Amino acid sequence: MALSNETCRQYTAILHEELVPALGCTEPIAVAYAAARAARELGGPAQEVSICVSGNIIKNVKSVVVPNTGGLRGLEAAAAAGIVAGEADRELEVISNVTPEQRRRIAAYLKQARFAVSRSGSGLIFDIDITLKGAGHSARCRIAGHHTHVVLLERDGHPLINQPPAEEQPEAYATDRSLLNVADIVTFADETPLDGLRELLDRQVSYNMAIAQAGLDQSFGARIGQILLDAYGDTVSNRAKALAAAASDARMNGCGLPVVINSGSGNQGITASVPVVVYARELGVSQTTLYRALIVSNLITIHLKTGVGRLSAYCGAISAGCGAGSGVAYLYGGRQDRIAHTIVNALAINSGVICDGAKSSCAAKIASAVEAGLLGMQMAQHGSEFVGGDGIVIKGVENTIRNVGRLAREGMAQTDKKIIDIMLEPSGGQR
Repeated sequence: MALSNETCRQYTAILHEELVPALGCTEPIAVAYAAARAARELGGPAQEVSICVSGNIIKNVKSVVVPNTGGLRGLEAAAAAGIVAGEADRELEVISNVTPEQRRRIAAYLKQARFAVSRSGSGLIFDIDITLKGAGHSARCRIAGHHTHVVLLERDGHPLINQPPAEEQPEAYATDRSLLNVADIVTFADETPLDGLRELLDRQVSYNMAIAQAGLDQSFGARIGQILLDAYGDTVSNRAKALAAAASDARMNGCGLPVVINSGSGNQGITASVPVVVYARELGVSQTTLYRALIVSNLITIHLKTGVGRLSAYCGAISAGCGAGSGVAYLYGGRQDRIAHTIVNALAINSGVICDGAKSSCAAKIASAVEAGLLGMQMAQHGSEFVGGDGIVIKGVENTIRNVGRLAREGMAQTDKKIIDIMLEPSGGQR
């Protein structure tokens, strides 16, 4: 049955809201963005920098390289980059244009300014609150709910922006994701005019494939993509895993190329797109078919992540791997029934992989997530499926998706806290 014009408009809006460019891991970049917004209001050098963030922000900033900083890691480095070299109007590309001189100034500023880092007690999963002081003035920027949602902006205590944190008004700032479902996603992919989406999807393909190739051509992180190709050969399935993993390794380890993200995550944007592009090129399908398969993959990823949440103990690559498997199933001619079975199969295989922050091992988790998506797709192709009663699988794809959301939000809440506690313990393995 055809979708209403309003549903098509909303699905298109969701894609435009989610598939945005970002340079580097999005959590340290959000810290840099908040710092840049505060610095612009301060209007002068900040001698004191107070960084108060939720545990999940600490988790995702701790181990990843902040791009364009000469290999620096951590909250202080991200904030310093935003203060010294940030272009606040560029949001998640806030530190894309750092000059060599600014890079030197970032390193010097880290030694000169006084930094204080604390853990937020707000109870919000996504919370970044930065206060700058200097020359008798102060400025503050708080982001909550998602990476660019500024809920508080102050200069000398006078509010310029002041609104409730997004997690107290879920998704009030964005198109309603609750209307997403597998059947309508496939119908939308089949029927929607592509005029309003071509540029968006072309950018996703261009950016994400470029960083994937850079990950293979250079030595980033754990070199998962290169190892996969050396060990298992150049089959299309292995190439899909290898290129996605290589893109993540590059991104986690300071590559200066941007990616197009999905659900607030570059790794999820990579996972949802790169394998689909690899298979489309192998199969020789038309550009139109690739666009429609990417629509399936991206929207399935967003649908699954809506139930899981932006930040969680549940690895977001798993949702994106399901999206990728669904997109590849679409390339092979699969539609609602086969795609639904692909999703259920993939979720049954890999649900429960933990997120222990952004770092090199994300590349290996992406390879595993893509493998689960592709295996789920192959099972569906061969008439095999996991059925209701198999663990968390329940009859109906939407019911299984809801179960995974419950697992991630409710069942893994304590897991998330324990992961953060473990990561913050003193370790002899510091870099």
